[in-house]
Amino acid sequence: MTGTVAIVEDEQNIRDNVAFALKREGYRVESFADGVAAWESFERSLPDLVVLDIIMPRMDGLELCRRVRSLSQTVPIVFLTSRDEEFDRVLGLELGADDYLCKPFSMRELVARVKVLFRRLALVNDRTADDEDLFTIGQLVLDLRRYTARWREHNVPLTVTEFMMLHALVRRPGHVKTRQQLMEQGYPHDTYVSDRTIDSHIKRIRKKFTGLDPDFDRIETVYGLGYRYTEAAGS
Repeated sequence: MTGTVAIVEDEQNIRDNVAFALKREGYRVESFADGVAAWESFERSLPDLVVLDIIMPRMDGLELCRRVRSLSQTVPIVFLTSRDEEFDRVLGLELGADDYLCKPFSMRELVARVKVLFRRLALVNDRTADDEDLFTIGQLVLDLRRYTARWREHNVPLTVTEFMMLHALVRRPGHVKTRQQLMEQGYPHDTYVSDRTIDSHIKRIRKKFTGLDPDFDRIETVYGLGYRYTEAAGS
């Protein structure tokens, strides 16, 4: 699926390079140097996906993310952040960003994540699935092609990174996954991810599941080590 990607970034060199890489893949691109200009355009028509810097003049990326989410919960948002913006990065995830990459980032990795997000959009209304695409454990079903999850027949709105981390946990239920292992699963090309970012992802995953099922308690914290997924006996 091709579509329109909005690049909101005040550094022209980064903006131009991202635009070039995405256009080469067949995407339509809209470029904005600040959040105000982007928001004025988004009020008229939302793009299919947003690549968004955090620190910008006139309106920062966090405020723009809030505003986009007030219009749509489904438009994918990918943050571009500096390696020392840990607090803003975590806050961006809590505001509803789907993913982020730290500067300097791999253009190949950005394009790959954009492709995955568009693939999910293209398949969102496709209700058919091959059994080999599904991973089932108890009441949890992961669709490995669409990066979607269901819990007790309810769709769980996970981001791509959240899905990848959850998949890492459920592949070996009862086994502890360290934060480092979860980093490698969710951010294979990013060496600047911190433990706090991983904890934030796990917190959001739990919140999404407990929002559907208050009794959900499958993801356990193993203090000093990491996390594990447990399955209730007979479920």
